[in-house]
Formats: sequence, C-alpha cells, structure tokens
Amino acid sequence: MAAGLGSRFGGVKQLAAVGPGGEVILDYTIRDAVDAGVDEVILIVRNDIKADTEDHVRSIHGDGLNLTLVCQDDLGPPRDKPWGTAHAVLSAADAVSSPFILANADDYYGRKSFQIAFDRLNDLNSSRGLLVAFEVGKTLPASGTVTRGVCNVKDGLLVGIDETEGLGFESDGSISAGDAVIDARTPVSMNLWAFDPSIMDAFQSKWEAFYAANASTPKAECLLPTEVTLLMDEGFEVELMSSPETWTGLTNPDDLETVRSLIADLRD
Repeated sequence: MAAGLGSRFGGVKQLAAVGPGGEVILDYTIRDAVDAGVDEVILIVRNDIKADTEDHVRSIHGDGLNLTLVCQDDLGPPRDKPWGTAHAVLSAADAVSSPFILANADDYYGRKSFQIAFDRLNDLNSSRGLLVAFEVGKTLPASGTVTRGVCNVKDGLLVGIDETEGLGFESDGSISAGDAVIDARTPVSMNLWAFDPSIMDAFQSKWEAFYAANASTPKAECLLPTEVTLLMDEGFEVELMSSPETWTGLTNPDDLETVRSLIADLRD
C-alpha cells in the first residue's frame, strides 16, 4: 500500500531514499518478499505518483520484476484524502487472484517477517487470515512516545487490537503506557497481513456499509484493522504469528536519518 498522502512527513515518503543505492523502504519489502517466494508485486498508488513510483521501482529491480500498479483513487468516489487502508486493498481486487501478503510501503518489516507470512499462505481461506505481529520493544523509538495497536491473543488467534497511546521507553529501559508497564514482548500490529483473495468480497461488503454511513464525512477512513475486527465478530479467524525482526518506519521528517541508520545496521 503506497497511496498515502504523507501529510505529517511533508512529501512523498514512499519515495524517500533510505538505502545506499537510492532504495526506498518498499524496495526492501519487494526484495524480501521475492526472496521468500512471492512471484508478483502489486503496488497500490495514486495517479499523481504512479509514473514516478513505477520508474523508481524499475530502476532498482529491473524489467524482470512481475509488477502491477493500481491506483486507489480509481476506486471512487473521488475526494482529496484517500478513503483508508481497507479501501486501498479493495482497489486492488481485480489484480489479486491468489493468496497475498499485504504491507505498508513506508514500514520496514525485515526478511524473516515475509518468510513467516509466505510459509502460511497455503493455509489461508475465506474464513482465515494471518497477522504477522512484532514485539512492541522492537518497534519503539529511542525517545518519545507513540501509538501502537496492541494485540490480544488467545490460543494463537487474534482476539482484538487495542490502539494504545503513549507507549515509550522509561529511563530504566522498561516500557510504559501512562501508568501501565508493558512487557517488551507484547505483540503489536504494524499492518503486515496475509489473506486469501476471497477476502475481497468481504471487504466490498464492509466498504459499502462504511460509505453509506460516512459519505459526507470528509476525513473518515475505512481502516483495515477496524474492518478485519468486524469480520472477526462474524466468525472470521486471524492467526497471529510473531516476527523476531526489528520494525522501523517513516512518519515524520525527523525519522529519516534514524531509519537510514537502522536499516543500514539491519541489512549489514
């Protein structure tokens, strides 16, 4: 998913160089997914960045990459702000014909994360998906606090995701959220999912319900975690598996040097 506006970043963060060869974060996602066994890459973009994104990806990966670009803003109705991540996934429905891994373009997930997801693809069906979660301690900045989707898990299945604000390291290295102490191994969602293509029918239904309720709300977003949670209430199961990798990602301009340094260390 690479159609976000990057409002807080102040530019097209999907194409912000973080690697020694001019790589952007999605280039590492592509490499790691292909190395894991993925044989097709679908980039969900906007019309105004489609040409630049394709030119960049081809310059890094060559013409041999099995690449398709779809534009989220082609799935109406039009408005200035994209309709959200669930809507983004649905915009790629016509391009998806096999089990797929879903990732954010501006999040770095690491090699092992994609291998974990790929190895489970054949187990997915119309009633079961997968979330690859990360240990919260491996997703936090060295200073300051962030919001994370803390996963509730029972018997290996996702029960719910609680958006938890104010997560950060204390001076003694512990992690807290307000007055609560959080175990560093607590799983959090960074939007790395895997689904069977039949999920698109369910997302279509959820999108129609969302739009009926929010058509006149200019900033409302049809978000993937919200819609998956609604599906779980109807019996859909999400297996949760934890990645040992360290996550990093771009949100603000100040993140850029930190991300570059961390990715250099991780890839080395």
